[in-house]
Amino acid sequence: MKLNNGIMSLLPVMLAGSLGCGAPAQAQPATAAPDDTQVDVHQLFATTCGWCHSDGGRAAGKGPQLMDTKRDDEFIRNRIKNGKPGAMPAFGTTFSDAQIDQIIKYIRELKRSEG
Repeated sequence: MKLNNGIMSLLPVMLAGSLGCGAPAQAQPATAAPDDTQVDVHQLFATTCGWCHSDGGRAAGKGPQLMDTKRDDEFIRNRIKNGKPGAMPAFGTTFSDAQIDQIIKYIRELKRSEG
């Protein structure tokens, strides 16, 4: 029993350590919504994209800043769907086309944070 408690107490430390390792990113499963369903794109971005695109996409993190991007919508759509090997996971099976459209709209509407 003491061994199990010791292992359990190390679990959070091991988990935290594994988050920082250089392993390639992988898409996390999301609950798929029908194409006509509006999603809370701010929440979706924060919980899925915000790991790499800091400050809601307003600043560079592990991934580039998305606010004021010069990339066109088709480039962004392709990158979300197909990812970039070694840099960004593909979300083509995670998000519907309508959800991707909402993410692109969110990116286009990004403004500097106040405060």
